[in-house]
Amino acid sequence: MIELEIQALALQREGLLVEVGRLAGTCGYTLVRQRLVQDPHGTLLSMVVRGSWFKKRALRAALASSERLVSFELEPAVDGEPRPHFAATRRIDTDYTPPPAPPPEPVSAGAVETADADTPEVDKGDAPPSLPPAAAVDATTPEPFEEFIVVRRASPAVPEAAKPAPEPFVNVPVLPADVPAVDQALAALEQDYPRIVPRLLALDRAVPAGAREASLQLAGQRVGAWLFAREYALDTGLGLEAALASIGVPALHAFAEIDQQGGRLHIKHSPLCAENDHSGCSFFGGFLEGLLGPVIAPGGLSIFPVCCRSFGADECVLAVSE
Repeated sequence: MIELEIQALALQREGLLVEVGRLAGTCGYTLVRQRLVQDPHGTLLSMVVRGSWFKKRALRAALASSERLVSFELEPAVDGEPRPHFAATRRIDTDYTPPPAPPPEPVSAGAVETADADTPEVDKGDAPPSLPPAAAVDATTPEPFEEFIVVRRASPAVPEAAKPAPEPFVNVPVLPADVPAVDQALAALEQDYPRIVPRLLALDRAVPAGAREASLQLAGQRVGAWLFAREYALDTGLGLEAALASIGVPALHAFAEIDQQGGRLHIKHSPLCAENDHSGCSFFGGFLEGLLGPVIAPGGLSIFPVCCRSFGADECVLAVSE
């Protein structure tokens, strides 16, 4: 058996004894005595343990693996006076006394007389006459100055840029639908549906301004009638709200997001209604006429555009009634 002294330096004091004691215990060493001292460098630990000499290397490896220890030393314990800690702050005591300062050198009398002889005497008669009190300058009196008034002329007003004259209102005559243009736009309806929005936009640009609304409405009626014959030919005799909920709204979802609120359909982000006064709501109205007309027969169907995003509204709204 051998006694070893562990000297360690750590930054934190709390739990240090328990940590080092646990490491020593895992290597088969028992505690003999310990001591903790707080130092400007940190916490100083001195611990004497007893165990097998052959476990010394394992104990050293365990201490080296501890993250709490800044540094440590492992040496055989010495009986009697404790060994000074390797990390303790050292004080250097010395008996050195600095020598006294040398006394100042005395000044001889001859040197003082020589200095007095070299000093020239001032003739009071050569001094300039003092100024009379009246001629004395009063330092508190400010120097005269001339006042200048700077007149700044107002810069000429910059004429405002002439506002452009508003465009004159042009009354576009209402024209009937351009049937050949509608036929051309829907020539490949069976292959293109429901991706027919580009063809509808091309139709909007191709027809005259007066025929735009009627042409889109006719295109919607033809698309709605074609879809009814293909998908909903057996769904007849329904009420308006039931027809809107089960047929109209699902079919309109192929073109835009639809929100039904009673007899009103809110069309959000309509791809046919741009912000240039080109409303495409007539297509949706014609689409519902062709799709729901046979379903709710013999009653008639009335569709009124309440608002459109092409005229500044947030969304397009269609009011549908019988």
